[in-house]
Amino acid sequence: MLTVTGLFAAGCTGHGTPPADDGRGQVHTARPSTSQPGTSEPSAEADLPSVLAVKIDNVRAARPQTGLDAADVVYAEQVEGGLSRLMAVYATKLPKAVGPVRSARESDLELLRQFHEPTLAFSGAQGKLMPLINSAPLVARTPEKASGAYFRGADKVVPHNLFLHPGRLVPATPGAAALTNGFRYGPAPAGGVKDTSETVRYPAARFTFTWSQSRERWLVSMDGAPDVTADGKRLAPATVVVQYVKIRKSAFHDFLGNNTPYTVTVGSGRAKVLRDGRAYDVNWQRAKATDGTEFTTKDGSPVNFAEGQVWVVFAKAS
Repeated sequence: MLTVTGLFAAGCTGHGTPPADDGRGQVHTARPSTSQPGTSEPSAEADLPSVLAVKIDNVRAARPQTGLDAADVVYAEQVEGGLSRLMAVYATKLPKAVGPVRSARESDLELLRQFHEPTLAFSGAQGKLMPLINSAPLVARTPEKASGAYFRGADKVVPHNLFLHPGRLVPATPGAAALTNGFRYGPAPAGGVKDTSETVRYPAARFTFTWSQSRERWLVSMDGAPDVTADGKRLAPATVVVQYVKIRKSAFHDFLGNNTPYTVTVGSGRAKVLRDGRAYDVNWQRAKATDGTEFTTKDGSPVNFAEGQVWVVFAKAS
């Protein structure tokens, strides 16, 4: 069992009430190329693919969530009060809807620098943080900036009922090339130990990943209950990474005065990779924010992940 400590989450909510859901469907098309002005030659900068990242509410009142199973990568971070929040990253497919959408944190900006100008969908952020978000190399999309992309669901209460039509923010998926976070996919590394269940604890949240031999996936449980999507699908990533990182205080606080923790994702440390019913103790390194994260075995060999969704849970390094 993996036990970690952390700090608490209350979040900012979006303002206003976006229009109701009209049932817009999934989008699976490729990103069109963009030409340089006055030429037929594509602009290299414009053709760089961009992912969609969505901040997802993860308190009990927000579950079951919608569209989380379609994400290529799901990051889990500690927020104020020992709670957790998710960031879902979409590159290869978009679900009909995603949510509940919640607020951003300062450390999201560092995490997202590894992608080229990603679109970040979130409900808002603390007033003093918004200038940093607006000046970051990303496309910030809140309900105020893209009201037609958001809607309020009827089965949850405010602030846990804000949802997104992702196809209205990114009309085309960029494809796997947009996942410039350093992850490698392929055969499992040598070694490892048989492992069928791992639990990561925050002070007020708990993640459990249980290996399913029949599905060849890790079944996700949250706070002791099976985690399913709104349409009843069990969340089941192919690879889970427990990445031990430094978590420090930020310059920001929530409305109750609780300090917002900052999850440091640049640097190096240790991690545990779960795939194929086995656990691998590995090292991670990310030299600068614009780099992806490299995972290597103790002898320095690159670590491959299993094909499919990846969950990365950031845990406090001891």
